Amino acid sequence: MSAVAPREPRDSSRPVVVVPRVPSASLASDLRAIKVVWHRELLRFVKDRPRLIAGLAQPVLYLFVMGTGLSAMVPSTSGVPFRTFLFPGVLCMAILFSCFFSAGSLVWDRELGFMREMMVAPVRRGAILLGKCLGGTTVGTIQGMILMVIGAIGGVPMSLELVVTIFLELLVICFAITAFGLALAAHVRSIQAFMALMQMVLLPMFFASGALYPLSGLPAWLEVLTRLDPLSYAVAPLRHAVLGASGKAALAPMVTWGSFVVPIWLDLVVIAAYALVALAVARRRFAREDA
Repeated sequence: MSAVAPREPRDSSRPVVVVPRVPSASLASDLRAIKVVWHRELLRFVKDRPRLIAGLAQPVLYLFVMGTGLSAMVPSTSGVPFRTFLFPGVLCMAILFSCFFSAGSLVWDRELGFMREMMVAPVRRGAILLGKCLGGTTVGTIQGMILMVIGAIGGVPMSLELVVTIFLELLVICFAITAFGLALAAHVRSIQAFMALMQMVLLPMFFASGALYPLSGLPAWLEVLTRLDPLSYAVAPLRHAVLGASGKAALAPMVTWGSFVVPIWLDLVVIAAYALVALAVARRRFAREDA
């Protein structure tokens, strides 16, 4: 029979140190984080009824009140009813404010402390930004499609091809606008500052985009602004699609670089390039924040 060595009594006064194992970031965890953030943005939008109503109220006023009033002075634009000509710009206004509000949730989450909880998770911070960007894209596209129904009620010609085309274009445009909003939100520490910055940025972007007027025959300084404005490249594809449903696609104002007329596919490429640059700027600033 072998002898068993006696166990040494454990010193109860010595604390037991437990080292937690934190899993490293992986593609699976990043995809799960993107899904969670996207789903949270969607739930926030669905439950916030006043935001949905307010986001549609201003475009509806522009379309029905201003569109009807100005149509008395401008019965048609190159043979197109003024309300039909105005509709793409109104659609762009709706998604512009909606996507920027979604991007502003980054600042709101930071103030409430929820962002700190997300940033200590074992996921890349770029995944959090991408989830918010996809959330803003979904919200903006939904709001844009609701406005399509309102436009049809207002007499804007509709077709299945137009609805599909607008839907696909909205995905690219909403993603770019949300990414641009995140690039601004990543540099702002309070929601009040973000709201002030949003008003300072959005209104010049909207009025310089040609949403309410043709891009031809402008003064030289305004023509330069419209070519630098990323929203100009969003309005042009939407207007081309809407006027195409009326058989007037050839009359749609196009963005030009000197004598070169920018085709629709290149408009969307420019928008996508703006989105990638804005997302890279937001990610670089966001990566420097403390958890």
